[in-house]
Amino acid sequence: MEVRLADCAGFCFGVKRAVDTVYEQLKNGKTIYTYGPIVHNEEVVRELAEKGVRVLESKEELKSLKAGENIPTVIIRAHGVAKEIYDIMEANGLECIDATCPFVKKIHRIVSEHSGAGDAVVIIGSPDHPEVEGIRGWGNEYTTVVKDGAGGDNYVLPQGKKLCIVSQTTFNYNKFKELVE
Repeated sequence: MEVRLADCAGFCFGVKRAVDTVYEQLKNGKTIYTYGPIVHNEEVVRELAEKGVRVLESKEELKSLKAGENIPTVIIRAHGVAKEIYDIMEANGLECIDATCPFVKKIHRIVSEHSGAGDAVVIIGSPDHPEVEGIRGWGNEYTTVVKDGAGGDNYVLPQGKKLCIVSQTTFNYNKFKELVE
């Protein structure tokens, strides 16, 4: 049997960065939470849980944390989150460490800028994916998620609006090009 070693293996840059961030914060001896699982890897999430990292699954859980003598540290997952999550943390005096993938963070900035200018935004991706949910949370009332050809065919640009199109970072590039066309 021939064994071949792959040229690339392991986590992408953004995932590795997020996981490394959690391990670095564990060294400080503080109470660590992540907003949502830090990455889509059950083994990593389980290992972090064994080290005391707690996963917050909802805004309600996040809102229940309050700053006190031991200010909880909340680490934003690699997929990023909606602006509202940052606002909740700030209002509750929580320490926020942003481990959002820089590529995802760039999409947040683009969507925020265009939404702030009143433009319509189309996010191409899976509507239930945490990354897309986070991106959508930087948009405005003219922000729409399109996952397939039917969604693209049915999309109508609001009258007088400019259009900004972004994509989930893990979305198939060829499918993205096809939907944009």
